[in-house]
Amino acid sequence: MEPPIRDVGEGIIATALVNGITIAYDVIGDEGQPWIITPGGRFAKDYAGIREMAEVLASRGKQVVIWDRPNCGESDVCFDGDSESATQADALAGLLRSLGLAPAVIVGGSGGARVSLLAAARHPEVAAGLAMWWVSGGPYGLMSLGVHYCGNSIAAAWQHGMHAVAALPEWHETIARNPANRDHILSRDRDEFIAKLESWMLAYLPRDGQLIPGLPDADARAMTVPTLIFNSGTSDVHHTRVTTEGLAALIPTAQLVEPPWGDREWIERTSDSNGLFVRWPQLVPQLVDWADHCVVG
Repeated sequence: MEPPIRDVGEGIIATALVNGITIAYDVIGDEGQPWIITPGGRFAKDYAGIREMAEVLASRGKQVVIWDRPNCGESDVCFDGDSESATQADALAGLLRSLGLAPAVIVGGSGGARVSLLAAARHPEVAAGLAMWWVSGGPYGLMSLGVHYCGNSIAAAWQHGMHAVAALPEWHETIARNPANRDHILSRDRDEFIAKLESWMLAYLPRDGQLIPGLPDADARAMTVPTLIFNSGTSDVHHTRVTTEGLAALIPTAQLVEPPWGDREWIERTSDSNGLFVRWPQLVPQLVDWADHCVVG
């Protein structure tokens, strides 16, 4: 069956309706082991480095999904669910099912690492393998996430209403790419919106027995999917080495490896005008070697 499409004025994009949310995606590669890449932040699927990584994987015989999570790029905004990460994780699993590409090797970095991990934990049947890098953690890293993702929208709604939320720079791209998102935002009840984003902010709060927001340590210990974790740099306050090493200790099947870049990679990329993810294609050789040896299917 041909995928649904939407004309956004600059071309036709493929979309899927997942959990009532319209999700934009691309598939790179005609056949092979299915993979899905999830960016970090609220960056779109065409942010520098994402498609390039998918193309390198496709050249190695993989069929790769890149996608816009809810609240990103050309997909719908959505302010439902226990947390933004959980909503995106459920959308990832639903998209793979919709495309008939489950189980897949699920990979991502930074926010995409958290979404990938939650997807594999909440929906183990869609995960053939799991690989992560730049895993967010530590008190500073987690508390800054809550402010980054929720703070401006809460303040704008509180002080000026939902029109002010829709006018925020952080929602500009997804409204420009999917104009219906402005109406989605304006249709929200102000007080309910504030309450929802406050609960989403609290989801990042560091707590005992939960190294990764939204994933109890006991659930991580119960995971059986083959897992590869790239260690974080000691200089990275947002994705601490304690977090990656702790996560590798929790997941019984996890392998912890060093990435192909130096200790200050995150710091250097944050000041790189070419983008945060431009060097992600360098991960492909290690990812493919691991998957070819450890992932069934």
